[in-house]
Amino acid sequence: QLNLVESGGGLVEPGGSLRLSCVASEFSSEPHAIGWFRQAPGKEREAILCISGSGRSTDYADSVLGRFTVSRDNAKNTVYLQMNDLKPEDTGIYYCAAPYGTWYPGPWHSVKQYDYWGQGTQVTVSS
Repeated sequence: QLNLVESGGGLVEPGGSLRLSCVASEFSSEPHAIGWFRQAPGKEREAILCISGSGRSTDYADSVLGRFTVSRDNAKNTVYLQMNDLKPEDTGIYYCAAPYGTWYPGPWHSVKQYDYWGQGTQVTVSS
């Protein structure tokens, strides 16, 4: 069982920045890939990026490419999501998730590829 806890959400003005964290209770000897998703009110959960267990591979949705950056510190069991130039359409609950095993999810943007989910953290972009 892998527990994931997100933090770092909040209220920010358009153009501002936030850094979210996803802390895993425990990674095995080989860390899990981590995906970040978001869900706006009345909309389906949307995949925004994924990072491999080593951190060497990443995938980004077009909607966040160039504005969001993912990184990880496996010594701290933590994945970071740096969000810059935030827009009102970035508003939503942000979730981190991991597949059951230590493989890279394929396709990375499919909710069905992920078995462990955090509780989410709210991000609101508004003036």
